[in-house]
Amino acid sequence: MSKAQDPDHGVELLWGDGARQSRPGLDANRIVRAAVELADAEGLDGLSMRKVAERLGFTTMSIYRHIPGREQLIDLMLDAVQGENPLVPVGDSWRARLESCARGGWELRKRHPWMAEVRGTRHLPGPHGIAVYEHMLSTLADTGLPPAQVIAAITLVGRFVDAEAQTLVETARQERRSGVGEQEWWGARDSLYDRLDSYPTLTALWEAGGYDAPEDSFEFGLARLLDGIDMLIGRHRDVIRDEICPVCGNSVRQPAPGRPRVYCSRACQQRAYRRRHHT
Repeated sequence: MSKAQDPDHGVELLWGDGARQSRPGLDANRIVRAAVELADAEGLDGLSMRKVAERLGFTTMSIYRHIPGREQLIDLMLDAVQGENPLVPVGDSWRARLESCARGGWELRKRHPWMAEVRGTRHLPGPHGIAVYEHMLSTLADTGLPPAQVIAAITLVGRFVDAEAQTLVETARQERRSGVGEQEWWGARDSLYDRLDSYPTLTALWEAGGYDAPEDSFEFGLARLLDGIDMLIGRHRDVIRDEICPVCGNSVRQPAPGRPRVYCSRACQQRAYRRRHHT
């Protein structure tokens, strides 16, 4: 197996010192910076080891001496840009902190749209990427959600940010290829709009101004995601409250089958009964 195909070598590149050691005139950090600049300008479609070498004024083979392949280069690029945002908690509530994380990720992807072009489930995370993930997990870790739901909620927010960023990528790609801006292209589609009168719901929303000032999809989607997580946390807290005996405050062990218990013991149930009938 070559170094370019070896995942363990990829871990060493990201986490070890080997890929970061400087050599006269060229090192991995300089290669990664040049690759990020190239991808910012041309997207991942325009990224190649040859173009990075030309940008730096070296041969392609010189690049391969530091980084064995394009996939490893992309992993290093991702980790480098993920270190741009400060990981400082913003706000006192979980919602404010998680919202800040999502907005930070959104701003990062607006600076580097190519991040949303990275495909596949086997891109290795580096120390900056893991630090960002750790920071996001910490926003929900103390909310009372079960561990699996904490992970699932953070994964959902991350995928939402990536999906929104993908729209930026596609728009930029189309504009580069056609030389025509998005609004200009859609504004010239009168032949399509003339055919929409037979769709009453679409027409009614159009005439009511629904398309004149559309909701910002990122703002709308993020708010709804956070609302949903808030409801999930509230439901979990209600379940926990329901499992506390209202008489003595001890936990109530629920039977696997059958009717849920309210009191932890027969004695507490009788005490509650007496209270209700003597007040």
